[in-house]
Amino acid sequence: MIKTRKSRRAFRQKPLTGQEVKSIVEAANLAPSAGNLQSYSFYLVKDKKTKERLAEAAFGQGFISEAPVAFVFFARDTVSSKKYGERGRLYAAIDASLAAAYAQLAADNLGLGAVWVGAFDEEKVKEILGEGGLPVCILPVGYPNDNPRKHPRQNRLERVI
Repeated sequence: MIKTRKSRRAFRQKPLTGQEVKSIVEAANLAPSAGNLQSYSFYLVKDKKTKERLAEAAFGQGFISEAPVAFVFFARDTVSSKKYGERGRLYAAIDASLAAAYAQLAADNLGLGAVWVGAFDEEKVKEILGEGGLPVCILPVGYPNDNPRKHPRQNRLERVI
């Protein structure tokens, strides 16, 4: 599954089943988190107009609005900072990132496509969703309508000590 994952930016106009959405949500909720504080939250966006506004906030990345659903992950540093102080801000962002990664891998495992979107106007995303936390990523998900080439991955292992 991990080796076959690709970033998908084109989606067929076919809705996801309730079970597919449930599986993705469950995977996101199973992600590990610092101190098991689960210092993140996420939104499931199905509304077309809201997805269009998110695409606009993401500097015109229109594929967001073309996906049947989009998840938006937020860091909740107020949760983790109570236990970890200033470092809790980083842990909350990591928690949200792990949840998004689990969601993306679950989507891929279901034969769906997804892409991590990190380029967006944070304030606009917060305004659109009425949210005060730190938006970490937008994850549009749907049935893929493209077959991008697989990009080679570098071995990022620095050394064995």
